[in-house]
Amino acid sequence: MRFRQVHLDFHTSEAIQGIGSRFSKPQFQEMLKLGHVDSITVFAKCHHGWAYHPSTANEMHPHLSFDLLGAQIEAAHEIGVKTPVYLSAGLDEKLARRHPNWLVRNQKEQIGWAGDFMSPGYHLFCMNSPYLDVLAEQVHEVAEGYDADGIFLDIVGVRECYCQYCVTEIRRRGSDPRNTEDMKALWEDTYLKYAKRMNATVHAVKPGLPVFHNSSHVSRGRRDLSFVNTHLELESLPTGGWGYDHFPLSARYAQGLGLDFLGMTGKFHLSWGEFGGFKHPNALRYEAALSLANGARCSIGDQLHPEGFMDPATYTLIGEAYREVEAKEEWCRGTASVADIALLSVEAAGHAFGRTDAPLGQADTGAVRILLEGHYLFDVIDTESDLGKYKVIVLPDSIAVTAPLKAKLKDFLRGGGKLLATGRSGLAPDVTRFELDFGAEWQGVSAFRPAYLRPGFELPSLRTASFVIYAEGMEVSLVPGGTRLASRENPYFNRDLFTFSSHQHTPSNLQDAGPGITEGPDGIYIAWNLFEDYALKGSLPVKEIITYALDRLLASGAGVQVSSRQPLVAGMQTDQTGIAAKTLTVALPAQGVTTLQAQTAKNRWVHHLLYGPPVRRGENVEIIEDLPTIMETPVAIAAARPVREVYLAPQRTPLPFQQENGVVRYTVPAWSCHQMVVLEFFIQDEPR
Repeated sequence: MRFRQVHLDFHTSEAIQGIGSRFSKPQFQEMLKLGHVDSITVFAKCHHGWAYHPSTANEMHPHLSFDLLGAQIEAAHEIGVKTPVYLSAGLDEKLARRHPNWLVRNQKEQIGWAGDFMSPGYHLFCMNSPYLDVLAEQVHEVAEGYDADGIFLDIVGVRECYCQYCVTEIRRRGSDPRNTEDMKALWEDTYLKYAKRMNATVHAVKPGLPVFHNSSHVSRGRRDLSFVNTHLELESLPTGGWGYDHFPLSARYAQGLGLDFLGMTGKFHLSWGEFGGFKHPNALRYEAALSLANGARCSIGDQLHPEGFMDPATYTLIGEAYREVEAKEEWCRGTASVADIALLSVEAAGHAFGRTDAPLGQADTGAVRILLEGHYLFDVIDTESDLGKYKVIVLPDSIAVTAPLKAKLKDFLRGGGKLLATGRSGLAPDVTRFELDFGAEWQGVSAFRPAYLRPGFELPSLRTASFVIYAEGMEVSLVPGGTRLASRENPYFNRDLFTFSSHQHTPSNLQDAGPGITEGPDGIYIAWNLFEDYALKGSLPVKEIITYALDRLLASGAGVQVSSRQPLVAGMQTDQTGIAAKTLTVALPAQGVTTLQAQTAKNRWVHHLLYGPPVRRGENVEIIEDLPTIMETPVAIAAARPVREVYLAPQRTPLPFQQENGVVRYTVPAWSCHQMVVLEFFIQDEPR
């Protein structure tokens, strides 16, 4: 995979004439060079259903007079730019009107995406219908007829469908469309049949050609869905509905799968299909750097004008980001994350305990926000991940401890690791008891919401108080040997018709109502859905309570008592021998991002620092415009191996450093947007 890709859409109505009339090989090549582009996904078929090349498997756009796909591939290859080829798989508006019986339908026979044929919009196809054969012929034609560097198939995934093809198939299997579980199995089989068919079609012509099936989100915990692809493309346009939280969450999971992957953003102000919309160059610079910092390559979405003329403003904008990426690639190939903490994703583990309410999806988001803002090194994992490299596992809000998960966690604990659990996490699936020893016994769900948490420790930014927690809370009691770290306090009463006080909720009655945070041999338990609370409310006390727990666990996970630790530099804690509890400590603003990537083949670590604070413009649109300069940034990294040199990349400027008691210390001079610091290690037996 290349590092500097453009994803070029071309969804063009038959009502527009002059298709490709201004396409020019020299101009196409000039724009790719201007944008520092080394790979561009070009189009064979769009959502409207038209081909952009001569076709017997499809129909060429009625107002296109030449092989536009072939011309783009020839032009790009001539200057060394790769050309994966795009086909819209799930949408084909031309065929939708001819074969409406091939479309996905719900139980009420309603179609999607557009709900009817009297409104503008696309309609989604069922892969259980004859459409699958049509699509396979189209894919085969492209793979055989063109020098494609990959195939990108769009708008696919496991679809809930009750079309008559699905009804016929479920009855053939001896079941009934009213059997929801059997229908779910059918929908899974339908997608797998589609993916295998497309992969086989491509690889029969060109074995090993990259193929990606895009559903706009890589599902955590569904490795089977990830591995139908040869690589992953993480669609994540911050202003297009994904937000700036989505990519770090998705990327920190994807890197652990072992597949090559790229982060896909867009040049648009808002989202796909926006002609004339542009984001600030600083936003693209930051988003591309964020991909690199998370072990990903980069992709930027564009949409070509119907006349085929590449927009100079767009490729000037893209070039602002890709010129920097080009200079940084050397330090971003073949990387693996260095992490202290693993977040076991709620999405990956499944919505446990039978709960399906929407806030559950916020647990992962809230956890990643806190881990990013706390500048922790972390991965996002599923139940199949290897836990051996981590010091702390976070179980956010709703992780049921099944027998297989319990066995895996117990192995992790025997190795010296620790757990942080919140809400229902840590409970048996039947919600009767804790399966892990947090020094607590389960009593039930609290009758009060909101309630109050009073820490037995002082927060860095606030004095001790009763802090309101809006999310659902639990009631627990302390068991012998357990430690109470915080108390629960209840309000006088819940807000109701005849019992309400003040504007929002009733104050605490200031009476101890039992433990709010407990600690036992396996780790720390907090008796609220605290990560959901942070995702929805963003409360400072919630964040600082979580970071206190994480720091305490990281310290104890290093095998020494918390009280024996003393600061080495600002924020860095070590034991009496100097071994650091946290691998990395850095003085960054809350919205700064830091990662540590290992380039094992190069015998080095690459430390990434980023800062690009989003601001709100318009209606719920977050943008990045200004990239403030960060002044000198002190860093401490725990590294047992001797370090030969430390330098800035790509500048190659040497940095003074000290390595004492297993900790490397250096200060990053003033920087903006993104700075890499490289730690080169001595090779074994190399003279020092």
